[in-house]
Amino acid sequence: MLNSFDYGGKEADTVRVLEEDIIFGRLAPGTRLVEDVLLARFPVSRHTIRQALYQLERLGIVTRERNKGAMVRRLSPREVRQIYEVREMLQRQAALMIPLPVSEALIAELTDIQRIYSFHVDAGFLRGIHEANDRFHLTMFSACGNAYLVSSIEHYMRLSLPVRANSLADREKLDVSRQHHAMMIEALKRRDNWVLAQLCVDHLQPSKDFYLSEIDAEPTGG
Repeated sequence: MLNSFDYGGKEADTVRVLEEDIIFGRLAPGTRLVEDVLLARFPVSRHTIRQALYQLERLGIVTRERNKGAMVRRLSPREVRQIYEVREMLQRQAALMIPLPVSEALIAELTDIQRIYSFHVDAGFLRGIHEANDRFHLTMFSACGNAYLVSSIEHYMRLSLPVRANSLADREKLDVSRQHHAMMIEALKRRDNWVLAQLCVDHLQPSKDFYLSEIDAEPTGG
């Protein structure tokens, strides 16, 4: 899950605030992250700022280029499609590997996470929605029994953060997401892995399609 690194101290606070600014759209894709500007905002050392930017780069939401410095990652339509092709393959395979039906303990855990997720959706608490959503999916996919596969899923979830974040404030899309979660829980109680796998793939589409439509709607120069 996000924030699973042991950053420690002020660096952790800096990473968390910048991460939220990026995920929730307060820093737009392509925005330069200038060290001197960040130093004026955060009461930390230059070393701490650089380490924070490094950690954000590891999360996949910041890029750094020679002679240009760090900037909020902007995904092209091609990158979005490629990332989601990989996500679909990974999540379909993990769903097919989960022994069904799963234990009552796992159902209870996912139901509790879903309750928390729904609470945050109703409250409009973006950080809570984001964290509960990731926790739900990683808990479910962990049931496949392959830690390396789950780690890969988590990595591509991070890479797609700019895409997924676009839907966090959209109540209609969140309601669809909530319905999908409930359907996944029901599928985990049964024996048809293909139904579960298709649900996991279908669940990815609204955020991807919305992000791509937003890019297509952007005015072009010339």
